[in-house]
Amino acid sequence: MTHQPRPDDTAPELFTWEFASDPYPAYAWLRDHAPVHRATLPSGVEAWLVTRYADAKQALADPRLSKNPAHHDEPAHAKGKTGIPGERKAELMTHLLNIDPPDHTRLRRLVSKAFTPRRVAEFAPRVQELTDRLIDGFAEKGEADLIHEFAFPLPIYAICDLLGVPREDQDDFRDWAGMMIRHGGGPRGGVARSVKKMRGYLAELIHRKREALPAEAGPGEDLISGLIRASDHGEHLTENEAAAMAFILLFAGFETTVNLIGNGSYALLTHPEQRVRLQDSLGAGERGLLETGVEELLRYDGPVELATWRFATEPLGIGGQRIAAGDPVLVVLAAADRDPERFAEPDTLDLSRRDNQHLGYGHGIHYCLGAPLARLEGQTALATLLTRLPDLRLAADPGELRWRGGLIMRGLRTLPVEFTPVARQVTGKPFTGQR
Repeated sequence: MTHQPRPDDTAPELFTWEFASDPYPAYAWLRDHAPVHRATLPSGVEAWLVTRYADAKQALADPRLSKNPAHHDEPAHAKGKTGIPGERKAELMTHLLNIDPPDHTRLRRLVSKAFTPRRVAEFAPRVQELTDRLIDGFAEKGEADLIHEFAFPLPIYAICDLLGVPREDQDDFRDWAGMMIRHGGGPRGGVARSVKKMRGYLAELIHRKREALPAEAGPGEDLISGLIRASDHGEHLTENEAAAMAFILLFAGFETTVNLIGNGSYALLTHPEQRVRLQDSLGAGERGLLETGVEELLRYDGPVELATWRFATEPLGIGGQRIAAGDPVLVVLAAADRDPERFAEPDTLDLSRRDNQHLGYGHGIHYCLGAPLARLEGQTALATLLTRLPDLRLAADPGELRWRGGLIMRGLRTLPVEFTPVARQVTGKPFTGQR
């Protein structure tokens, strides 16, 4: 991606559709001229944007920057503009993205066992099965929209399996999740309505699972059952907390991976020399370049553009700028991960990059809990796509593609591709979310 230079004295316009297509020149200007910049967001809320790597890493780990929206100094009506639409009315606020220690420590400990390397490794065959079945759904057509037909359904069905959502209900989750990631592209109030529907379903599912919960946990017990078991055995997890935890694991556990697969596929399709390197490596039975490559895709054009909201609990300094108590702070991960003070040739995609301590999944106590699962899904999806559809290519001019509106996430609305049609690999019908 080639960036046009910007005159040094011209501040960039933020949060326009043009900015969404390629925010990196604007972020470069901010890093150079206003590394901690007070901006008015599309919602009308004012927040500090932190764009340099060193400042970003400090801010992500600073305990004076609270995740609890109660510390926001804006009037009450504005507080609903700083999180997921509808989560407050649906009583889904008590999740990992909105709380601090000691509650954060307690809740994170309860769910962390679902994302251990061992549990994720045990889940790998299921992710591969989902991947192959989804590709089977379009392999014979010679064309597809990689977002809607592949990148979006894969993590939805995977996280539903992990949570313990019955297969017959997973297509409902797919519909609700689809509305939640449309942001400005769906009907007014659609996100809040989907959150409300999901909240009602989760309350009912928790009740049903509690009624049928066996006395002892079996191997590979689903995550919602584990949360119920914890709440019934002294961990003091309320039903609202259990529902909020299931909700945020679903919400955070799918959209980041949708964008990892979508943005990663797009980057490979627009950097053919890197894509050929990866295909040659996979053809030789090697995984090293796939593993470093996914990390580089996370750095180069990652799924999370800005880290989730933080609020100053007391006056503090970041990058020489004074932040008042109550001020919102947004760490711009996309800007930090292109900082030339930290990464050599940061605007170059290099799948073999070794020194790559990117911030794509955050840093500190709020480091993304589901990162091991997302990496597994990203590696499996990209490797399988490039292996099964070796001549995969864009079916639209890059300038015609549109990126979704929204503050936190970065992802494409669609990604049309074409390829030589191939036979299905998995026997049976294409995957639809049910068996």
